[in-house]
Amino acid sequence: MNQFQIDINENTLQKMNSKLLPVLLKDRSSGKNIIWATDIYASRGGGYQKNDSITISSITGYYGQVIKPRIVKSKKEQNKRIKQKAEVFTPAWVCNKQNNLVDNVWFGTKNVFNLEQGNEWSETVDKIPFPTVDGKTWQDYVLDTRLEITCGEAPYLVSRYDTVTGELIELSHRIGILDRKIRVVNENTTCEKEWIQWAKTAFQSTYGYEWQGDNVLIARENLLLSYIDYYTSRYHKDPSIENLLEIAEILSWNIWQMDGLKFVIPDSCEDTDTGQLSLFQKEKTYCEGCATNNPFLHRGTYCKIRDWKANKTIKFVSLLKKGKANES
Repeated sequence: MNQFQIDINENTLQKMNSKLLPVLLKDRSSGKNIIWATDIYASRGGGYQKNDSITISSITGYYGQVIKPRIVKSKKEQNKRIKQKAEVFTPAWVCNKQNNLVDNVWFGTKNVFNLEQGNEWSETVDKIPFPTVDGKTWQDYVLDTRLEITCGEAPYLVSRYDTVTGELIELSHRIGILDRKIRVVNENTTCEKEWIQWAKTAFQSTYGYEWQGDNVLIARENLLLSYIDYYTSRYHKDPSIENLLEIAEILSWNIWQMDGLKFVIPDSCEDTDTGQLSLFQKEKTYCEGCATNNPFLHRGTYCKIRDWKANKTIKFVSLLKKGKANES
C-alpha cells in the first residue's frame, strides 16, 4: 500500500476500499460530512461553497486532485489562506523540539526518542526504558492523552513529510506524537494481536482539531496512512480492511472540525429572523455566546468527541469547566 506520497489522491484511497473515504469525511458532531469552511474552492461553483459539505463526488473521479497538501498548493492559495486563517505550517524540526519538551517532562529526562542537532535530529537506537524514574510504564505512555490544537495537516501528530519543505520522512526518523507512541508499541508487543490492540489504543488517545475541512481530511488521511506504514513495516503485509475501517472510525472522532474559540462547528452560530418589525425590517436575534464571548452560550452546533476510556461521547466544551455543558 505504498502508493501514497505527499499528495494523497482520493481516487487511490477510494479504490483501496470504497468504505474508507465516507468514514474519513464524517463529522460526528453534525451527523453529516465535514464542511469546506473556506471560500478557496468557491469558484468551482455549487458544492464547493464554504458551508457546503465535502462529498465523495466533489473530491473523486475528475475531481480527484481538488484537495492538496499546503506544500503542493499554489503560492497564491497559500498566501490567501495565510491572510484568511493565519495558516502557517511548522517545519518538522520545530515539531520535534516541541514534542521533545513534552516528553522531557513526562519521562523526567532528555533525549528519549532522538538527539537534536540544530535543525536535524538522530533517533535513539536503544529501546525506550520503562518504567520511568517515577514508575510510569510503557502502557501509561501509550494511554497518555495528547492533543494538537489547530492541527492543520497534523505534523505534530504524525510526520510522514515535512509540511514546509515537502520532504518525505523515513519511518524510523519520524517524530510525531503518534509516531512516538507506535515506536513504544513496536518495542513492547510480541504478537500481531497485541500490536493491533495497543496501536488502536495509541490512536484513541491522540486528538487534534482544525477549522478548514480540507485540512481535516488530509490530517485524517495522514494518520491512517501512518498506521498502514507501521503495520506493513512490521508484518510485511497489508492490514485488513476491517482493521483500517476501525482506525478510520477512531479518526473520524479524534480529528475533528471546530472553531477553536467557540468550540462549535465553524460558522454555525447564525443570526436568525424572529419576526417582522415593519414592512421593510425584520427583528434579528443574535448568538449570546458570540455577543458575550461566553463559550457555553453559543447557538452553533457544539463539537463532540469520543472519550474511549470511559466509552462515552462528550461535548468538547465540557472539558473547560465541568458541569457547564451537558454530555450526550
